[in-house]
Amino acid sequence: MAERKEILRDKKIRFDYRSAIPSLTLIVALLTEILIPNHMDAKYRTLTNFKSVLITFTVVSLLLLLISIFHEKTRNRYVRKGWFLGGTVVFITMLNLVTVKLLLLPQIYFPSINRILNVYIEDKNLLLKCLISSFTLLVEGLLFGTVIGIITGILVGWSKNWNYWIYPLIRILGPIPSSTWIPLTLIIFPTSRGAAIFLIAFGVWFQITILTSSGIQSVKQSYFEVSSTLGATNLQNLLFIAIPDALPSMFLGLFNATCSSFVALMAAEMFGVKAGIGWYINWQKEMIAYSNVYAGLILIAGFCYLFITVQFKVRDKLLSWQKGVIKW
Repeated sequence: MAERKEILRDKKIRFDYRSAIPSLTLIVALLTEILIPNHMDAKYRTLTNFKSVLITFTVVSLLLLLISIFHEKTRNRYVRKGWFLGGTVVFITMLNLVTVKLLLLPQIYFPSINRILNVYIEDKNLLLKCLISSFTLLVEGLLFGTVIGIITGILVGWSKNWNYWIYPLIRILGPIPSSTWIPLTLIIFPTSRGAAIFLIAFGVWFQITILTSSGIQSVKQSYFEVSSTLGATNLQNLLFIAIPDALPSMFLGLFNATCSSFVALMAAEMFGVKAGIGWYINWQKEMIAYSNVYAGLILIAGFCYLFITVQFKVRDKLLSWQKGVIKW
């Protein structure tokens, strides 16, 4: 009994060196920022945004390190990401050195991290407005494209007649990039927002249609034979066997479509739209304000990451009954 308690105690209280990697690299980055002076010719050399961010993240990493010693679940998750987080901090430290510290790169194209962080302070209201505009535009386009894509994919994957008529159109129109439809959409749609929603929905529609139809067509025929023997109708086979079995493929199509929709969003916001992250990036590029451009790119990358993460959480919740049967 005593040995068992000792094993349980060792399992709960344990230090793994990998959980200290983020903290060590952050401390090195902070010391580099404090001890190495900025180059005399660097613009905005007095900004301290990066130092404040480093201090905040260092404190957070030390707290996570302390918690991971006593909490096994936190330790396992933190240890798994330790090397990646540390490598990211090392890359950012090197970037800080070659820009504002040593000035090895042209400032106009490679601004310091302090200047990029300062954009979020100066343009916070405009960036928030652009983020909300991009989010609503993306959700509308994604929603329309997903609904139409699921319907089309089910028809193509389930019905031979619909497959005969629709599949050739998918093969012809689907691979065409959404941006090539810009001149036509500006003529057809009365507003630029409607045209932008169509461009996003078009790219989403193709991805969803292909993977939905593929998922339905890959359902084992033996499932239908058993259900038909038990008295299931054709509609019941579709609703209770084909569609549930094709859900992993449908979600895969949704993930791919979401990634392509961000590309379409950037293209859609470059004409006629008065706000949005894509519009902001294009505007700042024309103004040769590359610190603002990088700030917008970082924002859209974080936005895409959060959007995809939410979709994964929804997928895991809806398909929890398939764990152990499929791999993802």
